[in-house]
Amino acid sequence: MPLVSKVLIANRGEIALRILRACRELRIKTVAVHSTADRNLKHVRLADESVCIGPAPSKDSYLNIPAIISAAELTQATAIHPGYGFLSENAEFAKCVEDSGFTFIGPHPQNIEDMGNKITAKKLMKKAGVPCVPGSDGALGSDIKENAALAKKMGYPIILKAAAGGGGRGMRVVRNEKQLGKAIEMTTSEAQSYFGDGAVYMEKYLEKPRHIEIQVIGDGKGKAIHLFERDCSIQRRHQKVLEEAPAIGISDKERKKIGSLCVKACENMKYRGAGTFEFLYEKGHFYFIEMNTRVQVEHPVTEMITGIDIVKEQLRIASGMGLSHKQSDIKILGHAIEARINAENPTTFVPCPGKITFYHPPGGPGVRVDSHIYNSYEVPMYYDSMIAKVITFGRHREYAIARMENALLEMVIEGIDSNIPLHQRLLRERLFLRGEVDIHYLEKILS
Repeated sequence: MPLVSKVLIANRGEIALRILRACRELRIKTVAVHSTADRNLKHVRLADESVCIGPAPSKDSYLNIPAIISAAELTQATAIHPGYGFLSENAEFAKCVEDSGFTFIGPHPQNIEDMGNKITAKKLMKKAGVPCVPGSDGALGSDIKENAALAKKMGYPIILKAAAGGGGRGMRVVRNEKQLGKAIEMTTSEAQSYFGDGAVYMEKYLEKPRHIEIQVIGDGKGKAIHLFERDCSIQRRHQKVLEEAPAIGISDKERKKIGSLCVKACENMKYRGAGTFEFLYEKGHFYFIEMNTRVQVEHPVTEMITGIDIVKEQLRIASGMGLSHKQSDIKILGHAIEARINAENPTTFVPCPGKITFYHPPGGPGVRVDSHIYNSYEVPMYYDSMIAKVITFGRHREYAIARMENALLEMVIEGIDSNIPLHQRLLRERLFLRGEVDIHYLEKILS
């Protein structure tokens, strides 16, 4: 079966450019859609065709489903790649794409819907034998005595989470019974406000876990592979800042066991394309928290340690060509680290849109930069502040760290603030160098 012939990229920034490059390597034509604020993005200039789909605000452009479908029809695209963020995990969008006769480069809409609901996702994971955090079997009811009894059985602290939540929203830690009733009420209200679904569930709160995730790829027909794990523990307000692969302190036995369970879960639901199982890891135990049904921001570290191009795999699978690799063929070739470079003040974290007056990316062996910026590029105020990802690779972790130090020293971004100084500080921190950080680590050193 031939590859999809023309892909509309329903995204912006570095991931749109990343998708465009993969398409070009496979000789696939591209269509860039953009808002009025993004007419000068690099991928818009490089694409075979481009279509403006609306004003700068996301709701009028990158979240405008009819406009994206119309652009695909206008340009006679055959497939749509959603990237990450925006509509990438919107089951309605995926269904609309397929109902309109286009190939959706991502999972089946039902998979997106099931994994987008944390309660449904946990049930499917338990069925596949994937370990989950102890918690309620479903959404909490209105009986405060039953909820209090459940919390007492699990043992405080517990955490309340929105069933349809994500991105760190709709979550609240409760440390004693006195706080429980009010906390459930507030979390339910937030869940309804943020996600249009007030369902809330309860889990045991782990005090010092690491955030470990497993990269998977499925062919949509019942076969899947995993590409090992990433450590994404360095976070601020539940948003990842620095990631690395493989994770320090995970044995080959643990890696094989949790990877096999994730593959089994993918095969059970005939998962299609790239996805990520996210876990909390504490005292030698993995606890499933959610699955992201899309390509991740941090996918380059996995590509660096395995030599597998995840976006190309997405394109091949969407074309019906199946998996390119067998599990037995995939090896860990070294260590990789990714630093997310944001247009923000490194101390206050206030976003810093504006014109980049001078830009010089780093280079050298084992250095990769995924970015859409260039000299005189105007960083808009309407979107996420991430403007680049610096990824370094080495045979051993200390080499990857040394290369990252050199890369950040070489990187120059003038005209706006960036968080490069924060990353430089992190690379000198004793606990990071020893691989002993947890998900609360960054918040602690900042406070």
